[in-house]
Amino acid sequence: MSQGYLSLVLHAHLPYVRHPEHERFLEEEWFYEAITETYIPLIRVFDSLLRDGVHFRITMSLTPTLLSMMTDPLLQSRYVKHLDRLIELANKEVSRIGGDSRFGPLARMYRDLFQEARSIFCDRYGCDLTRAFRGFADAGVLEIITCGATHGFLPLMQLQSQAARAQIQTAVRTHERILGRKPKGIWLPECGFTPGLDLLLKEAGILFFIVDNHAIVFGSPRPKFGVFAPVYCPSGVAAFGRDLESSKSVWSAEEGYPGDFCYREFYRDIGFDLDYDYVRPYLNGDGARIHTGIKYYKITGAQNKEPYEPERATQKTGDHAANFLFNRIKQIEHLAPLMGQAPMILSPYDAELFGHWWFEGPQWINALFRKIHHDQSILEPLTPVEYLARHPRNQVITPTMSSWGYNGYAEVWLNGANDWIYRHLHQAVERMTEMANRFQAPGDVERRTLNQMARELLLAQSSDWAFIMKTGTHVSYAVNRTKDHLHRFIQLYEGLSKNSIDMPQLERIESMDNLFPDMDYQIYASK
Repeated sequence: MSQGYLSLVLHAHLPYVRHPEHERFLEEEWFYEAITETYIPLIRVFDSLLRDGVHFRITMSLTPTLLSMMTDPLLQSRYVKHLDRLIELANKEVSRIGGDSRFGPLARMYRDLFQEARSIFCDRYGCDLTRAFRGFADAGVLEIITCGATHGFLPLMQLQSQAARAQIQTAVRTHERILGRKPKGIWLPECGFTPGLDLLLKEAGILFFIVDNHAIVFGSPRPKFGVFAPVYCPSGVAAFGRDLESSKSVWSAEEGYPGDFCYREFYRDIGFDLDYDYVRPYLNGDGARIHTGIKYYKITGAQNKEPYEPERATQKTGDHAANFLFNRIKQIEHLAPLMGQAPMILSPYDAELFGHWWFEGPQWINALFRKIHHDQSILEPLTPVEYLARHPRNQVITPTMSSWGYNGYAEVWLNGANDWIYRHLHQAVERMTEMANRFQAPGDVERRTLNQMARELLLAQSSDWAFIMKTGTHVSYAVNRTKDHLHRFIQLYEGLSKNSIDMPQLERIESMDNLFPDMDYQIYASK
């Protein structure tokens, strides 16, 4: 019988990036890269573990914006075209360097990976990867949780509870519509929590949420078991805190596994390395150099990069999985007698780390679960909802305001680079509430306008835009997205206020921002 539990949690999220007004759009590449490099590799790992009878459990958030993009016919068809371009480029690379003993096998590896990705995406799942994740959930190995509707940072909505309620309720509705079941848990956007938020989660039927370490450790009263057991908020909703030690072994730039010199170098890509005219047909529409996903070098060190060696990298993932497992077992052996019960080690990560940033990350997950299954009996993989079923009695505390951002609170999303957005977001919420209260029985056109206003408000609230403004990458895009959604909201609000709705304008906005088809603006009405 196991002495403790490991809960691996992956947060799969991308902001809603869909631009039908352009044939190819740079930021849509974020979605295509994530499918090829993270989601499909994870599906392959889960398939192999199931096929081989390996006992594993994993929790994964699929955010409402990501689910909406996965099920969007336009983005599905564009992704297939994206893959076809990659396959064509990989075939050209096989022709160019196929005879090179160092680089030829790598070119063929990428060609095979892209072709397999196309087969999985098109042939097995009919261009809808949500079918794959639903299948793993049905098999009982994957617990899919939700997030805020557009990943809005909820602590900064605490003065307007209807805004946070709309993020949560829309998320739950989208999850159920696409995945066929209500979510039992939620990854709070940016792990952002503030006391009282749990009441909105309870209202939505959420059983548990994920927070950072200090949300629990600095809670009141102090938790008896730290983050090694969940706690209940006064509302009865459970909070699971992140274990810093296990997180550090993967996240840390200095100590984390992904920095090993054997692993593939992310920043050396043929989109930047090769002759411009050669790669130009495979770049974005504006011709700017971008990552293609074909990378031939390992990390090696700061200088003189060496060719990537997949076999050595795969062996290293096994070594690192064994090290991770060894350290978790030592944690459990130390904690269990002190606690008098089985400790829970919760290790949450951004899903896109595995495969996109850390090419070998999915292989590491594969090796980890196989070693847990075959090599020990101290530790058992478990999901948070399974833990609550086995151990329903837990301490009641009030977690503190927190996030997993820099310095642990809100400064990433509220600082000199992005503070200007909040006066406009707050006013938009006030106007949305005003209209939701005013229109109790609207006509069809009025209802469409109100629902589109709600979509634009939710999209403007995405924490991704404030985060990008702070980090300084793609700033103009983040600023424009915030302004565009607010401008569309204002246009619709003014038309509705004057009883003069511009139908061509409404239809254009609906076609551009078409997520959440079951949107119900009444969630903004005053309670």
